[in-house]
Amino acid sequence: MKTKGELEAEIGQAVIRFKKEYMGRGPLAVRTYLIDDMILVRLQGVLTPAEQKLAQVEERSRGRDLIKRVRLELIEHGRPLLDAVLKEILGVGVVSLHTDISTRTGESILLFTLATRPQYESTRE
Repeated sequence: MKTKGELEAEIGQAVIRFKKEYMGRGPLAVRTYLIDDMILVRLQGVLTPAEQKLAQVEERSRGRDLIKRVRLELIEHGRPLLDAVLKEILGVGVVSLHTDISTRTGESILLFTLATRPQYESTRE
């Protein structure tokens, strides 16, 4: 049985792989947190150079909204792949996925809720 830290690292690597293979570009940094029956993944440096320029257009809300809509569509279409890899890693199904992206900071958040709390080996401190 894996530790919580090992599971978090494996999930982070799976999300990076998904972003690179499915979205075409991976984040610069990732942090993953397994919290009870949830997974929080914080990705930094996710905007492409074109998205960075679009986020800076004069009518900022128009560019920001377009980036957010496109990213959400891409995640929704790729969600079955994410769900499958998380179930493989954790042995627990994904119930829902919530996501957002900041066009100001280039940071993205993925929050997965799980069917049950995954099992992992407790670490001794």
